[in-house]
Amino acid sequence: MTRLGDSISHSLGLLDQDLSSEKVVEELLTETVARRRLDLSDLSPAEQAELIAGRTVDVLPTVENLREKIEEVASAGRPLTVKLGIDPTSADVHLGHAVPMIILSRFQRMGHHIVLIIGDITAKIGDPSGRSGDRPALTDADIARNLATYRDQVAPFFDFTRADFRHNSSWLSEVRLPELIEILAQVPVSMSLQREDFRTRLEQGHGLSTAEFIYSVVMAIDSVKIEADIELGGVDQLLNMQMGRKVMEITGQKPQLVATMPLIEGTDGTGKKMSKSMGNYIALSAAPEDIFGKVMSIPDRLVSPYLRAWTEWSDAEINAVNARVEKGTLHPMDLKKVLAGEAVAALHGVETAMSARAAFTAQFSRRSFGDIDTLPVVDAASTSETVGAVLARVLEFTPSVSAARRIAKQNGLRIVIETAGGQEAVILAEDDVQRPLSEAVDKALSSSGQPSEETDVYLKAGRKVARIERSKQ
Repeated sequence: MTRLGDSISHSLGLLDQDLSSEKVVEELLTETVARRRLDLSDLSPAEQAELIAGRTVDVLPTVENLREKIEEVASAGRPLTVKLGIDPTSADVHLGHAVPMIILSRFQRMGHHIVLIIGDITAKIGDPSGRSGDRPALTDADIARNLATYRDQVAPFFDFTRADFRHNSSWLSEVRLPELIEILAQVPVSMSLQREDFRTRLEQGHGLSTAEFIYSVVMAIDSVKIEADIELGGVDQLLNMQMGRKVMEITGQKPQLVATMPLIEGTDGTGKKMSKSMGNYIALSAAPEDIFGKVMSIPDRLVSPYLRAWTEWSDAEINAVNARVEKGTLHPMDLKKVLAGEAVAALHGVETAMSARAAFTAQFSRRSFGDIDTLPVVDAASTSETVGAVLARVLEFTPSVSAARRIAKQNGLRIVIETAGGQEAVILAEDDVQRPLSEAVDKALSSSGQPSEETDVYLKAGRKVARIERSKQ
């Protein structure tokens, strides 16, 4: 049996046990987190291809082609050259960005050669994929600032010490106009116009620069220069990566294979992809307790997709826990806690994950928020801030009023009123987001019929809570 097979066999035994048990969960996380660094070089070419394909949307042309390519390079006495391009257009990295890094890690641990292309030239164009308008140009200073923390943020998912880092400026700055024209002359305009986003922008009269139009060609030159065997990227990068195949063919090289990764849905469950602009992301730099809490706030239906995207769990393991949930022998909350532990453990280690788990249980199993000493406090009597502004400033929950409205629309924004007799939650409407906090509190107290002088009041957004101080009536 392979090393991976041994690990899966061990964890399957644990997954059949009581997953509400701290001891069982800690042993499980220890096994699955260790798997992120597991040597996969004992896998056959067919097993390698299947392991990669199991977490991709597509391998093009086929998974069989990938197996054949692995066999071909092994016969030639060399590894695959695996490419992942990074355009440093932002300093913020979230768990959605980690998905291709996890696949890249698998290739690396199989013994293949990993090349990360830092797009310090292409970042100045900006990847137009899915955009409705042109992206503001980045300066060299912007790019350097964005790269400064990127490496540290994704390092838990990937061994950077054994990777080949290349800045595409090292060759793109030397590409002469005749060379570029020779390539462009053989690329049909129809290839770029296959892009729905380009067609939509042109039909609606939005801007589409020539630089954006040839972005995929410039990106393809990266593949030519490093002689890539396979390129990884999100499914939204498919047309860009297919251009890589075309340009490699034009220049007389064997076209690279392409592996596309899924785009991860955001934590709010609206179907939108995870992104900072939507406020539905989990930052890699977030505190362990915040990561754990945000995972616990997701809809149950996202647990399996997140397990597939973020972890090294096999299909057999995911199928096993899903079957237990369906049979009623595993509570969905216990499975979600395991997922939250996986996310924290990947970034901060198993011990920190178990601490975050204990803190979450201690906080949200209490009947009274008044028993929690660590809640942030807002003085409603001395501030004219709106509910949305308080969410952003105190709870660091949303980056914008529109994001706060989405929380309210999902009935996730509440004023919680505590008395000696228990709790009552008043759901805030979308319009309440822009209402001053003091007015929202008064409205909630009035609708509840509770005597204001005998109550404690809290603002709750998802699973985040703040204590509200107010003048006595």
